[in-house]
Amino acid sequence: MEADKERIRAIWRQTEIPVVFRRTGLGQVLRVRLPEAADNRSWLKNGRRRHPIWIQSKEYWELPKAWLNDFVHRSLKRYGRVYLIQPYREKQICAPSCMKAAGHECECSCMGANHGMQNDGSWHEISDAFAVRWGDAHMACRLLVLRKGRRFSVQ
Repeated sequence: MEADKERIRAIWRQTEIPVVFRRTGLGQVLRVRLPEAADNRSWLKNGRRRHPIWIQSKEYWELPKAWLNDFVHRSLKRYGRVYLIQPYREKQICAPSCMKAAGHECECSCMGANHGMQNDGSWHEISDAFAVRWGDAHMACRLLVLRKGRRFSVQ
């Protein structure tokens, strides 16, 4: 877990590939780092009414969340690649029959992790054979790369 955090910090600090950090929550904005260029402000604004905000002390731009897809598409066109850092929650799947089981035999996708443990209230039971829950939020990072011949629609 700590290694993942350090990897994300290193990606955020590098200066060769654009990085967008998408957070969730009311009022949260995108944080963006770009390779240094004289036209970064106008390139980010892209003819919109709103202006990107430069946070001098942290050396990143703040953009509205609604600009995410456009930013990614245009970054891919301009730079050929972009890092996207965003929250994710891992989905866990089990079955009520597994959680209520008394024996040792388990053929569930949990591989026995929840076998006989009962539902502690964190599981959403969809049917007798299927229950799901979401784990804690973590940050994930992926490198998006423009492939030759691939066209993106910019809206």
